[in-house]
Amino acid sequence: MEAMRRLVRWLGISDGNMEEGSLRCDVNVSVRKQGDPVLGQRCEIKNMNSMRFARRAVEYEANRQIEILENGGRIEQETRGFDAAAGITYSLREKEQAHDYRYFPDPDLPPVIIRPAELERIRAEMPPLPEVLEQEFQTTRGLPAYDAQQLTQDRATALYFLELAGAPANPKLAANLLINKLIPWAAENNCAIADCPVPTSHWVEFLHLIESNQLSASAAYQRLFPALLENPDASPTLLAADENLLQTSDADFLSALADEVLARFPDKVLEYKKGKKGLLGLFMGELMKASKGKADPKMATKVLEGKLIG
Repeated sequence: MEAMRRLVRWLGISDGNMEEGSLRCDVNVSVRKQGDPVLGQRCEIKNMNSMRFARRAVEYEANRQIEILENGGRIEQETRGFDAAAGITYSLREKEQAHDYRYFPDPDLPPVIIRPAELERIRAEMPPLPEVLEQEFQTTRGLPAYDAQQLTQDRATALYFLELAGAPANPKLAANLLINKLIPWAAENNCAIADCPVPTSHWVEFLHLIESNQLSASAAYQRLFPALLENPDASPTLLAADENLLQTSDADFLSALADEVLARFPDKVLEYKKGKKGLLGLFMGELMKASKGKADPKMATKVLEGKLIG
């Protein structure tokens, strides 16, 4: 059901909103004992308007049928409804057999013949389908399965990711920006990601600041992200500088801070030198606090380790 909804959204056929009636489904449930070659009698639960309700209906109906069979009863083929409030299915009517529907060909609908050349032309014009891009995002972009799935829920999001990751940016950083910030922002504002006022080029610059360690990820997402939404035309680098968010890797500056921090903890320094290496986290925390978050963590760690070894 989720794959079907993703596909119709991807192709622009439907918005796939089940609660609004854009997509509905009937659920057919049957059970049989393990190893029994004969299929069980089925019951059809009509007109499910939510995937959550469909899951609950399947679970309840399967258990209902199992209980009947284990008590020596017989499953009647029927059409049932689902009571969402009570979480149960209930009988609507006895299920007819196929011949009872009196199906017959419609004389006004002639056969449609599609030639191989026409099929190839259609295939050539089709956009990449979601499952293809989902696999590609994992194999060529190195994304985890969860990220790839989230980014291919709709075509606009996938294309936006390709635009971000097509620039010299880390695909995982681009995925994090979309999944953790831009998709929730779009949902909260009831709009498409493409409607974001911040140009894609600015998000690429935003990601570069993180990747180059000029800006910590926490400062980027907690402070620069909302600042960019309020000032979409501003350069992320200049805005980060105005907000005093840019990190420094200046060796002299970090060396002075490291000396100050280590001087305050002589006992901890001795413990570290005796083998308690976990104390490096304490020193780093104090150095970051002293720098007001502006120290480049990698450079700061290197400076601290150099002084602790010496």
